[in-house]
Amino acid sequence: MMRNLNRRIGLEQEFFIVNAEGIIVDRADELLQGCHHLAQTQGRNPKNFAPEFVKSMVEINTEPAYSVAALANHYLRNLQILLMAAKQMGLRLYPLSQYPLHLSPTIRDAPNYHLQARTVGYDRFLDAGRCIGTHLHLELAEGTVDPRVGVSYQVSPEARAEAVNLYNLATAMDAAVIALSRACPFYEGKVFGLAARTVHYRGNETFGWEGVYTHLPEVGALRPYADTVEHLVEQQFERYYAWLAAMDLAGVERTASLSRKATQFLNAGGSLLKSAWNPVRLNGHGTIELRQTDGNYPDVILSIAALVYSAADRVRREKLIVRPAAGVHTFEVKDQQLLVPDFAYLNGELLYAAVTEGVKQAQVKTYLDSLLQFAIGAERDEKTADQAAESAYLERLRTTIRADNSENTYQTTEARLLEQFAPATAELTRETGLALVRTACDQLEAQVDALLHQLELPLAGNDSGEGSHAKSAYRD
Repeated sequence: MMRNLNRRIGLEQEFFIVNAEGIIVDRADELLQGCHHLAQTQGRNPKNFAPEFVKSMVEINTEPAYSVAALANHYLRNLQILLMAAKQMGLRLYPLSQYPLHLSPTIRDAPNYHLQARTVGYDRFLDAGRCIGTHLHLELAEGTVDPRVGVSYQVSPEARAEAVNLYNLATAMDAAVIALSRACPFYEGKVFGLAARTVHYRGNETFGWEGVYTHLPEVGALRPYADTVEHLVEQQFERYYAWLAAMDLAGVERTASLSRKATQFLNAGGSLLKSAWNPVRLNGHGTIELRQTDGNYPDVILSIAALVYSAADRVRREKLIVRPAAGVHTFEVKDQQLLVPDFAYLNGELLYAAVTEGVKQAQVKTYLDSLLQFAIGAERDEKTADQAAESAYLERLRTTIRADNSENTYQTTEARLLEQFAPATAELTRETGLALVRTACDQLEAQVDALLHQLELPLAGNDSGEGSHAKSAYRD
């Protein structure tokens, strides 16, 4: 039997496009044309290379994969095609969470983007174009997600329970993913001192973080755990009605006879699930989608993917019920339950710690230790090749993100860059910022080459017979 009860994992990752000097350029459409051509010649799926809402970003997607090893295969092959196409045009890809210098994104002229901008405010919406992230997808049983109501009532009770448990697991991992994936320490030319993408995208009125969704937490912030599948469905409609109310407040007409833009938005699959930009959400492709991960280097992305997938595997395999409990600050297995921090602590004190001090903060470290131990716990005596590869990524998480084993601490991309490029003042000079960008581009390219070599993959080509007619990747 395949791992994870025949469930798959997928990912999407965004990248900024820069020129040889490291300056942002709005050349996504040209680059994507090159990617599509190369993908076809190499037997890959051209649909895995997609535009984003600003013209200086592109996105790659993977085919859904039954293991982290297979995910790495898809991911690295597609990423290599993106890098090859960029090189042919004299361009490079910058992978980290924010461009370190000032950036004025150019929004595409598409109705759904303009509707979002009008609803949250154009200046606020531009913050989303200054940040890039990575989304992980955990597949649910076929037919579980119904775009009309959220969770189908036609699937088995086991499938519905699985959806609730994985939704709650993904929610419980929110602060961990934020803390581990922190990538760029600079925002708009300044040392920011916080997890900038989380602050400027998610926002938080309680903590005074001004972001895209500060005043629309139902739509863009972490939502509470779901007590039951009915509660999970209720959350989908609460969020949807909050979005419609925000549209009304912003003067965006949404009746079919008035606003073409709003009508198109409402006609896009009913939009119950499409009006969600939360860190954890149901996706119409039939997945639980985790959207907290910063844009980062491949080794960090794959290590976090292994952590998430392994934790989900254990919950499924051991039939654990994920249950938040007051006073619990870590991941604890007890009596067929995985006890996790309650929402008040998770989305309050722990979130604040993850966004401010991050992995250095004692509560965050203890919480991360428990999650890592849970993910690698109860390992089998004998492992398949895929399981061995997954363990290798978890070990990399333990040894490379935990840089100082003597103190048993974690390390992040953000911390390493701050050590290397710390400015003399709060302002980052243009020269230093561009040097950081070029260094990150170098690191991206070097890691892709090294990881491909480790996997003993050819430089390009097909794998497992999955080419342009493969099932489409998970994507917004």
